[in-house]
Amino acid sequence: MTTDEIRIRECASVEDLSRCVALQREVFALPEIEISPVRHFIVTRHAGGFTLGAFAGEKLAGFVLSVAAFSGGEKIFYSHMTAVLKDFQSSGIGARLKWAQRETALAKGVNFIKWTFQPVQARNAFFNLEKLGAVVRRYEPNFYGTDYSTSEDQTKRVGLDSDRLFAEWNLESDKVKCLANGEEFTDAGEAVREIKIPADWNALVESDAERAVGEQERVKREFQAAFADKLICRSFQRSATSPKYLLFQEND
Repeated sequence: MTTDEIRIRECASVEDLSRCVALQREVFALPEIEISPVRHFIVTRHAGGFTLGAFAGEKLAGFVLSVAAFSGGEKIFYSHMTAVLKDFQSSGIGARLKWAQRETALAKGVNFIKWTFQPVQARNAFFNLEKLGAVVRRYEPNFYGTDYSTSEDQTKRVGLDSDRLFAEWNLESDKVKCLANGEEFTDAGEAVREIKIPADWNALVESDAERAVGEQERVKREFQAAFADKLICRSFQRSATSPKYLLFQEND
């Protein structure tokens, strides 16, 4: 089945939303206590949010959950979760879900969506900043609490803090509108700072968790310093050896 044959539609029934819960378990492999239950999806919908599903025939291949929120008195959406089954990853379904999320939000009169992502995951960084046109102004240390499951030797108690960057998606910015139309966009101005991250974060965690902790601390310090200097992160450069974020003066 091609990507074009995938249908995107809202998940509204209890059956559809139950499929979202099952898909979470398969994709994220989280402890049961951290799985969003069906009632969370139902309440989210009735509180003004929505869940979009990507369907391959009758099979749910992925979904994106949008929670209604407020910022400065204006209604926004918080994109709490995007998940795609392994067999359907790297096929463009995640992008289709996000662009459908944008269209749905605009139809509801909302032009801003935010979400979090791991600073050290190069693939997500490139997708969020370069494919979607999001920008970043905030680094949140240990957002969900420390995860001690990173080391097989539990006597070491090596844990990784759940640090997160906040993606800000201005749905009607020039860059986002350009990317939504499938056009290329070139950022104005010159980058004034770079923040490098490991080329393969997951492999580093597996091979040397303690070094991973050190790298995470470095990345945190550099982001916090950059944001304290009022810089904005709006680009990411891919590399097999040295991927990096690019930061700019706010008004460039």
